[in-house]
Amino acid sequence: MATPDKVAAVKEIADRFRESNAVIVTEYRGLSVPQLAELRSNLRGAATYRVAKNTLTALAAKEAGVEGLDDLFVGPTAIAFVTGDPVEAAKGLKEFSKTNDALVLKGGVLDGNVLSASEIQKLADLESREVLLAKAAGAFKASLFGAAYMFQAPLAQAARAVDALRAKQEEAA
Repeated sequence: MATPDKVAAVKEIADRFRESNAVIVTEYRGLSVPQLAELRSNLRGAATYRVAKNTLTALAAKEAGVEGLDDLFVGPTAIAFVTGDPVEAAKGLKEFSKTNDALVLKGGVLDGNVLSASEIQKLADLESREVLLAKAAGAFKASLFGAAYMFQAPLAQAARAVDALRAKQEEAA
């Protein structure tokens, strides 16, 4: 029989699943409360990090329509509900796991696609959205400069040819 507290907890977790761009499931066994607080502050703005009971989280995921995570809800589980940039959140978790071996990335979901732990590592290795946009803008700018040069080149050649003809006529006269 479900208690009102558990029903409310499932509803809250399901709402977080629905509101999130991505979800990253981790195992936090061995992390202290200050370490968890540090991790939460590192993720602030990109994600919220919540320790959750596996059975309630599994029920909430089903209620929210998120599938494929049931195998990850084993052992002490904490979830990063990503509302900002998924790459930034993955980077934050990866950086924290470098200094704290107790944090283990299990997997997650991004845009309805289930991700393995190695795919989350690859996501963390991507450059930030701003850097990728800057690179794209630079590539567009370079191609525009190339096009402008190509349009300008025939005019410059014509001007040099006319100048050469004028110089040749002056020599002949």
